[in-house]
Amino acid sequence: MNDNNLDKIAVTLSKPPKGILAADESTNTITKRFDSINVDSSFENRRRYRELLFKTHDLNKFISGIILYDETIRQSTSEGMPFSEFLKDLGILVGIKVDTGALPLTSNSHEKITEGLDGLAKRIEEYKNLGAVFTKWRAIIDIDDKNSIPSDYAIDLNCFNLARYAKVVQDHGLVPIVEPEVLMEGNHNIQKCYNITSKTLKSLFNYLKFHDVDLSGILLKPNMVIAGKGCSEQASIEEVASQTIKCLKESVPDQVPGIVFLSGGQSNELATQHLNQMNKSSETLSWNLSFSYGRALQQPALTSWQGESENIKISQDALFKRSNLNSSATLGKYSIDLENI
Repeated sequence: MNDNNLDKIAVTLSKPPKGILAADESTNTITKRFDSINVDSSFENRRRYRELLFKTHDLNKFISGIILYDETIRQSTSEGMPFSEFLKDLGILVGIKVDTGALPLTSNSHEKITEGLDGLAKRIEEYKNLGAVFTKWRAIIDIDDKNSIPSDYAIDLNCFNLARYAKVVQDHGLVPIVEPEVLMEGNHNIQKCYNITSKTLKSLFNYLKFHDVDLSGILLKPNMVIAGKGCSEQASIEEVASQTIKCLKESVPDQVPGIVFLSGGQSNELATQHLNQMNKSSETLSWNLSFSYGRALQQPALTSWQGESENIKISQDALFKRSNLNSSATLGKYSIDLENI
């Protein structure tokens, strides 16, 4: 048990029937999403869109925390209240993405390393003063047999950085979400994903132990064990759920309070179905299983909005619906029939 109530925050964030909304897209990423609906990615439009999300009525019934981007944690509602204060008043915990993005591991490398350790402690103190109580760092692991990746070097270096980040964050009294994402891009089968995910998680927890990170005060944000998008043989919902749980049970210590999955490019419905199937399992698990979705929660809202003020209500309704459905999935009570209600 730690001295900063980090374990209580981690449990609150991951405990069903709630999960996390990832609204931490970088400016480049949200610009691409705005381009898809022909909306200019101006500072004000980005603020308006985030405000739309955060002001969704009763969102706090299903969302325990929201991960923000550096720009967003400094923005305010149209009434002038900082977003962090607005969310706190709703009982929604404020998180912040603290890595600075991924760069090629070496010159001409097909692999990437996530950076951001330089100046991390100073940034965390600033974010803490701005209202953040938890953080996120994403590492990406690509599978490509043609280029013989991932290498052990890329896995270990990314996991070392994740562990170092987690230690610095805990030392400053915040909860770190560690996100080692094995990407869905590629034509690999589910067994290959299982093997790489297992290797990555084992490396991660070895380095977390090495850095003396308190596992009761972190959250794990992993990919599900799933075939690559280009694979001709896609696994069933039941197989994805069983293989993911099997991999996690072999790799994740019991002290970790919660696992909040990323959607990783799955369709909105499929991400919900997989989470639901895992929570329907009769197995007794030591950790909460919930969600930390970005696109799989936001995409219907973004598409409905189209940058128009008159569309705010239908956009918020779309976010409310997806949040509600994923909330049901944390309890194993989701049904595909609910999509049409």
